[in-house]
Amino acid sequence: MGDIWAGIAAAFRLIITADADLVEISLRSLQVTLSALVIACAIALPLGTFLAIQRFRYRRTVIAVLNALMGLPPVVVGLIVYILLSRSGPFGVLGLLFTPTAMIIAQVIIITPLIASVTHQAMRDLWAEYHDLLISLNTGKLQRVGTLILDGRRSLLTAALAGFGRAIGEVGAIMIVGGNIEHQTRVLTTAIALETGRGDFALALGLGFVLIALALAVNLATHYLGRTESEGRW
Repeated sequence: MGDIWAGIAAAFRLIITADADLVEISLRSLQVTLSALVIACAIALPLGTFLAIQRFRYRRTVIAVLNALMGLPPVVVGLIVYILLSRSGPFGVLGLLFTPTAMIIAQVIIITPLIASVTHQAMRDLWAEYHDLLISLNTGKLQRVGTLILDGRRSLLTAALAGFGRAIGEVGAIMIVGGNIEHQTRVLTTAIALETGRGDFALALGLGFVLIALALAVNLATHYLGRTESEGRW
């Protein structure tokens, strides 16, 4: 029990003193995750909104596939990206394997279906309110998508935060495509796994506390935005 408290105390010292390794790994995690989030949102927000307002053949199938992809195992995503980026793969010539770019690609694949699905659900309700108005104004598809995204930005921010929370805690795919290379591709989750295996519980706990803090911040922001959105509807 004493070792545990000693480890926790050492972890807090690392955080308070802004340990160089702790800061470096945390910043890299944020860089990779935020980059993936921006790319995923650029794809998922228009896609989810388009599926909410447009009726076409096999639309329900597309939505069902999108929802199913939310449960895609991250290690499978990592394996697929690894194969594509390996030397014998179709994109091996780019030399992206074991780089932050490969990690970003894996995270984009993982969180895009989640963000798109949450966006579709939110925009479907908003479209029911705006349908008659936008149709009467004879707006085009792009105008409708843009209007819904603008007016539903709080709900979309909630979708983005959900994607961020999923990405920041990912370890399986990141370990496969990033390789957990020191000073290059080591992020919070992979570093925690490594330091725990090494027995350096102080650094592992310090990294864990940072990860927990980020997860709590995202959950609190999502809860606050959801409550604000609900109050705004009244």
